[in-house]
Amino acid sequence: MSRDRIRRWVPAVLQTVITVGLVLLLWLPFLPLFQASPVRQVSYSEFLQAVRDGRVEAVQISAAEIRGFLRPEQSKGQTPQVQALSAIRPPDLYDPELLPLLRNKNVQVLGRIDTPSFWRSLLASALPMLLLIGFWTWVIRKMGRGGEALQFGRNRAKIYNRTQREKATFSDIAGVDESRAELVEIVDFLRSPEKYQRLGGRIPKGVLLVGPPGTGKTLLARAVAGEAEVPFFSISGSEFIELFVGVGAARVRDLFDEAKKHAPCIVFIDELDAIGKSRAGVLAGVAGGHDEREQTLNQLLVEMDGFDSSKGVVIMAATNRPEVLDPALLRPGRFDRQVVVDRPDLSGREAILRVHARKIKLAEAVDLHVIAARTPGMVGADLANIVNEAALLAARRGATAVEMRDLEEAIDRVTLGLEKRTRVMTPAEKERVAYHETGHALTALSVKHADPVHRITIIPRSIGALGATLQLPTTEKYLLTKPELEDRIGVMLGGRAAEDIIYNGVISTGAHNDLERATEMARQMVMRYGMSERLGNQVFGKPMMGQYLDSSMSFGEQRNFSEHTAERIDEEVGQLIERTYERVKDILSQKRVMLERITAELQKRETIDREELEKIVSAPESAPAPAAA
Repeated sequence: MSRDRIRRWVPAVLQTVITVGLVLLLWLPFLPLFQASPVRQVSYSEFLQAVRDGRVEAVQISAAEIRGFLRPEQSKGQTPQVQALSAIRPPDLYDPELLPLLRNKNVQVLGRIDTPSFWRSLLASALPMLLLIGFWTWVIRKMGRGGEALQFGRNRAKIYNRTQREKATFSDIAGVDESRAELVEIVDFLRSPEKYQRLGGRIPKGVLLVGPPGTGKTLLARAVAGEAEVPFFSISGSEFIELFVGVGAARVRDLFDEAKKHAPCIVFIDELDAIGKSRAGVLAGVAGGHDEREQTLNQLLVEMDGFDSSKGVVIMAATNRPEVLDPALLRPGRFDRQVVVDRPDLSGREAILRVHARKIKLAEAVDLHVIAARTPGMVGADLANIVNEAALLAARRGATAVEMRDLEEAIDRVTLGLEKRTRVMTPAEKERVAYHETGHALTALSVKHADPVHRITIIPRSIGALGATLQLPTTEKYLLTKPELEDRIGVMLGGRAAEDIIYNGVISTGAHNDLERATEMARQMVMRYGMSERLGNQVFGKPMMGQYLDSSMSFGEQRNFSEHTAERIDEEVGQLIERTYERVKDILSQKRVMLERITAELQKRETIDREELEKIVSAPESAPAPAAA
């Protein structure tokens, strides 16, 4: 019988034995109540009278009971089942008349020692041991995760072999063509290692995938294993660390021993930074570290030095915090190759959407290029979520296919939150929000370098936005000029400028997010991009944040400038924002008629698309606005 079958059967057998034992122990005391007893319980006086009458042939005396067996001819008058009389002896345990009376009546006297039954004794002695064994079996199963008794040092890697459904291939991946090309060499080596060995080449021992969360690092590693058709060991870095010291190092040893047995194979460690943080603690600003994590890291370094990649074992790892890794991990001979899995561009996002769209039924009118253009900065996980949300929305309204409006609504739901049509705004609030959003849109239409407006809406959203102006980039830009950045700041300030113009300087709190983003962009222009004539081509400060992790938390800044320079930076940022704000106010003041015209239509329709906006703008000012479709 295999070990797996033994592991499954032993707990079941123990549980059955313990259950049967408990039932017998509870049932045995009540057994006499269900059996036909030949003994009738009588008082001691009645028993003596039966002896005097000569009805008793023999007696059996114990410490607490005296039992008399009736003569055969005397038992005929009794109940058919009664063959003996039983009485409790007196408290003093001695009666001087009893023995002489028994001799005179020629009654045979027998003795008896009270002993418990064999089964009762067996249960009384074995049941506590069975209960203890059962309890420890349960504890060990919980601690060992599946019956592996106290095997904390065993690795917990999941093994995906070539026959399982979880196998992925490069056809399941899109938008990371450069990263995929880097890994084709690994696949080729695992398929035909002799091709490289005959020329003396050595495959990299380790491949480190770095990039933002959700870009597909884990999927890429699984695709390498799927293309090479080799076993794939997958484990998270946090699974090496336990409460007990030394467990992590033992699991690393066991993982590499298991991988060597299954060679050729791929060992994939996700979230490598959980065990691979710098031992010097330089990034944290303190010396020392976590002893258990350092032992695990040391063992990982030793194991990577101690195995030969020509045997067909390739180590892959993924992290989105490469800046915190120990330098010993990144030196040649360990993780020789680093593959950056970055955010996809416009064509990459469209390719990713097509991969995820295979699983759903799309309408013919769906344009995935438009959806890709509306999702700048999104990664594969975000796009998969949008496609799934669109499918759910289409199913909710009973559609036979996912339409363009479902995908548009899915993007809005992910980026802006759910629609809050139950949130009723007063007419004055609704009018102010409409002017605010129209200010953004009209500014974007008026400046030279702004992205085209895709939609304006004043439907409140769950994240707190009372309206939104969505722009659709026509191309993917990697470099931005100073005029382009200034125009972006101008679009952000257009909402506040429209309120200022219409309400004669009475402004509201609705522009707080616009002002925050505008101020940050202006500060980046002055401090990072050297776009201030007064301060020159210099970079001021160094942010303390991750390379790939975007966080709203502020960890401070490495300051490399004086207080006087800080004052000049603040002055430059303020002047840049004020100068741009005045320019936007002039533009909207000259187009006030158009501002009021678009606002009136927006209050009626609540949402205006790009085509409708173009019709309103291109219509003569004296003509009425086109009716809603």
